[in-house]
Amino acid sequence: MSGQAGAIGYRPEIDGLRAIAVLAVVLYHFGLPALSGGFVGVDIFFVLSGFLIGGILWSELIATGRIRLGAFYLRRIRRLAPAYFAMAAASFLVAWFVLLPFEFRAFGKALIAATVYLSNVNFYREAGYFDIGAEDKVLLHTWSLAVEEQFYIVLPFALLLLIRWRRALPTLLAGAAILSLLACVRLTATSPTAAFYLFPFRAWELLAGVLLAIAGQQRGLRWVVHPVLSWAGLGLVLAGIVLITPGPGFPGLQALVPVIGTVLILANGRDANPVNRALSHPAPVFIGVISYSLYLWHWPVLTLSQYWRGGYSGGLEAALWLALAFGISVLSWRYVERPVRRMRGPATLPLVGGTVLASGVLLALGALIWKGDGMAGRFAPFVRTHIEASGDFNQDWSHCVVAEAGPLVGVETCPVGPDGPPEVLIWGDSHLRAMKEGVERAAFVAGRPALVIWHAGCPPLFGVTKTESAATPAQDADCTRANATIRKGLSQIDSLKTLLLVGRWSYYTEGQGSGLDAHNRIALAPAPDSNLPVGPQHTLFNAALTRTLAELAPQFGRIFVLRQMPEVPDYDSRRIARALAHGRMARGDDTVFKVPLAEALARAAPAEAPLAALASAGRITWIDGWPRLCDVNACSVMQGGEAWYFDNNHLTNRAAIALSDLFVPVFAAPEAAQ
Repeated sequence: MSGQAGAIGYRPEIDGLRAIAVLAVVLYHFGLPALSGGFVGVDIFFVLSGFLIGGILWSELIATGRIRLGAFYLRRIRRLAPAYFAMAAASFLVAWFVLLPFEFRAFGKALIAATVYLSNVNFYREAGYFDIGAEDKVLLHTWSLAVEEQFYIVLPFALLLLIRWRRALPTLLAGAAILSLLACVRLTATSPTAAFYLFPFRAWELLAGVLLAIAGQQRGLRWVVHPVLSWAGLGLVLAGIVLITPGPGFPGLQALVPVIGTVLILANGRDANPVNRALSHPAPVFIGVISYSLYLWHWPVLTLSQYWRGGYSGGLEAALWLALAFGISVLSWRYVERPVRRMRGPATLPLVGGTVLASGVLLALGALIWKGDGMAGRFAPFVRTHIEASGDFNQDWSHCVVAEAGPLVGVETCPVGPDGPPEVLIWGDSHLRAMKEGVERAAFVAGRPALVIWHAGCPPLFGVTKTESAATPAQDADCTRANATIRKGLSQIDSLKTLLLVGRWSYYTEGQGSGLDAHNRIALAPAPDSNLPVGPQHTLFNAALTRTLAELAPQFGRIFVLRQMPEVPDYDSRRIARALAHGRMARGDDTVFKVPLAEALARAAPAEAPLAALASAGRITWIDGWPRLCDVNACSVMQGGEAWYFDNNHLTNRAAIALSDLFVPVFAAPEAAQ
């Protein structure tokens, strides 16, 4: 095949491109500041994979009229499985000693998903407001492997099904690529997480490589066009790595930069020009050869070492861990990848049998971790207090629905309490989400149906828009749309007579978080035609709150507002549990568990001034949980030997249930409240 025009054969510059791709990803993950778009190395890999694997499939299909699926998937197993199993087993062993139960439980779930090539779906579904950070997901990098394997489940069967239209097949594939790209661009604007992780919206990148390989074989290309292609391709690839930034705009149209760059280099890959000579040098070729192992191993080394160390002390330590990842990768390639790929003779049975056995073991381990809720017994009781808090925020939202018609169309609503037309509306942000268990218990005890509406980082106010650093533009816009719908729709729900507002009020007045989340910013602005004042944020908040309550007062005879729980700036249950578990924090050091009362009051004062005035005027009823959390000196996370906070401003489910009696007045029958 290598001697035929249009055939691919071995091309050293492809390994050089692999080197660029894997180094971009690895160095980006290890924090090299100049590579803001290093993650696009995955896009380069997608094109290379489509070019090589798609070219092989097309060549076989045209030559024989069929594809030997068994042989194809056996090659995939031989190529991918051994190094993956080694990495997954080693990661499990280290994670057993390092990860806390919450993260270890998530690791078990990810281990199952990665083993059956559904990582991308798993991590897409996990993405959420209280999800653990990417830096703690040991198998996060396997999402790209899942995308590839899903593609190679679809592609061979698609080729076989459409072989009767052989002449039109490249056109059909090109059409599929265009549709995938258009869907990717469209979805990036509204759901960038789905566009990033899910196979249908990344298929166009692999198809770009497939189509190039097909064009080369059909037209008998010798992959020599003009040096300008190689230079332009390299420029685009490097521009993508250096200039693209992570965020909600990716993949979208930005992904075209590295994809087109890779296609251009491949199209002129056999031309004798400086770009190809540099890519074909033994050094990048070797890195390209070990690129799969390097990609597999670098991320677990990075995540587990940072988790254990609580972050790196500086660039030197990061370089040492990077060197370790590189060394392990070389060993993995030399003693795991290469021997299996070079196996000769009747290797089918041991290869398939070994894969089935290893997969079964990993699936069983993942299930054991998941069912065992992360194996909390691995840690001492004083650590488990904060471990329990770190996992005590999941609630059952399965009854929530997004209305397709009616007064609240497009808004997610969650009924709580007994069945029946809702009599109480509880509206708020993630603080309401954190208090859900307490609100729900109070509703059931009182026997009054209620409706919960919450959006993270979205103030329950009319007439304002918000721009938040922790949200995407689409999420910001969704907040505005939802509040506008709520404004129009509530008056049409006659059964609602009582209102409870829950929010992180100080966040909206100050415009930023505090302590550990001080980097989070939120800016409020008057919505068009709102006639709200333009000025300091606390002034806008005051005006919007006053006007919102005035607008709702005719419908809701009783309006309650929950006082925001005191923020404990430096507490985070996960950080504390890790620090205690790994000896970075003394057991008796409780300074981060408390905040001086004066400091907590000062943080809350700007937001509480208008609320206190409204309460004094009898326009709202103030629900105050501070006496349950504070004494005359300080407010504390620890209550009765238990941690009641998840992070520095959200309570745990346990705390919400313990404070459920605060909501008794909210759910009291209107006649009883008079």
